[in-house]
Formats: sequence, C-alpha cells, structure tokens
Amino acid sequence: MSEMNFDWDDLRLFLAVARGQGLARAVDVTGKSAPTLGRRMLSLERRLGQELFERMPRGYALTEEGQAFFEKVCRLEAELVPMVETGRPERPLIKISAGSWITALLCRRLPELVGTSGARLRFISAEEVLSITRRETLIGVRNQGPEDPLLAGRKIGRIRFATYAIDRTERPWIRVMGATPSSQWVAAQGGSETGVEVTHPRNALDLALAGAGRAVLPCFVGDRETGLQRVSVEIDELAHDQWLVMHQDDRHIPAVRAVITRLVAILKDNCSGA
Repeated sequence: MSEMNFDWDDLRLFLAVARGQGLARAVDVTGKSAPTLGRRMLSLERRLGQELFERMPRGYALTEEGQAFFEKVCRLEAELVPMVETGRPERPLIKISAGSWITALLCRRLPELVGTSGARLRFISAEEVLSITRRETLIGVRNQGPEDPLLAGRKIGRIRFATYAIDRTERPWIRVMGATPSSQWVAAQGGSETGVEVTHPRNALDLALAGAGRAVLPCFVGDRETGLQRVSVEIDELAHDQWLVMHQDDRHIPAVRAVITRLVAILKDNCSGA
C-alpha cells in the first residue's frame, strides 16, 4: 500500500464491512448509511484496481485479493490505533494568560479554579497580549474586549490603581521597567526621584513593604497588604475595564466552560470592587 495515499477513514470502513460480512452490521459500527458504505467500497476498489468483495444477496464476502488486502489493513490498524487511541482521554490543557498580578491571584485560588473539571492549567504571566487565534493561549485576561470576530469576550469589572507605601513619609518612586501604563505613569511622575527600578511587578511590592519607596499597585493587591497603606487617591487615568477573551470555538468545550465560570467568579470577587 506504500505506493498509494489512503484515507484512514476509507480503510476503517473497509474493515467494518469485511468483519461484518456486509453493509448491515457495518452501519451499526460506523454510523454511515448502507448506500454510503456501498459507494465508499466501490470507490476503494476502483482506486486499487481490484475486486475486494463478492457481493451476494445476503452480504459481502472477501475475494482472494480482498482477503490479502484485509490482512494488510489489519496490520496497519494494529500499528496505527495505539498511537491515536490511548484508551484514556488526555485531560485538556487550558492556557490562561494574564498580567503578573492576576496570575498571582489565580495561583492562590488554584483549587477552586480547577474544581472538578479535571483540566490541566498552564498560567502564562505576560504583560504583552498573546494571540488566541494562533493558540498561544486559550483564555486571556485583558484590559479591553476583542475586536477579532473569531474571539468572544466577557466584561468582568474594573481595575483601579493607587500609590502604596508603609506610611505617608515622602519616599522615592519604585518603577517597574516596561511599557505598561502604570510604568509609564510612574516614569512621568517620578523623573529623577525614581529610587529603584525593577523588572518584575512583584519586586515593586517587595520593595514597598521593605520601606524602600512608594509603588503604584492595583488596589486589589495593595489594599490586601497589611503592611501597606494608600498614600494617594485612586489614579483615574490608570483605571481600566477587565475582560476575559477566548476563541469562539473553544468556549463551548465543557472543561473550558467550567474553568471560565470559576474564573469569572474569582475575578469578580477580588477585582471588581477594588
């Protein structure tokens, strides 16, 4: 069979007809109609240039050529099926991309996020937007809704920001390097006052807790740190809506839908009122 290209579906149907000794039993096994099976077997015979079946009033019997072909296909089935049918479905991998603070929140709430869905989760902490259409991620937590018609979005709430420090003593700014709105806002405010620069948002929180400076943090982060206090009003220009974005095709998968439901509940509980 190496000199020809075969569709495995044709071979699978051939095996069903051969083993069932006719179309009637193969209908139950394959879900295909008898006329469809008859046409597919005739097409296969024409491609091979061989008569595989002797068609009789009460069924199909393999010809000598058909028996030889049947044995070849059975050997192929024995090699192919174990590679595509493991006997136990793989738990779906659900990739969730979000900024550092949301990712940290979801990590803390992992048990309730997984629930009984049986899904495997992969958290992708990224400040840049990953492509959902190219499946770089499955679910994105973003600051704006989707524009691509292939994507679906759900508005969760609003994220607010303020400045935090251990007390109201004047301290230098702690700036997180990058192109995020909060980083750019600090750069514009701080000027030469910027005391420390870090590459990860978590380190800005660590430095603020250590009394090394003041940091701009999401309110749902800063308000929950007992060692910090707000030292500014909310920064209106940094406030933004929060959205869940996913592919239209993926959101109806049961395991994905279950994770989305739990994700919405966690984010509404922790972020919407911040």
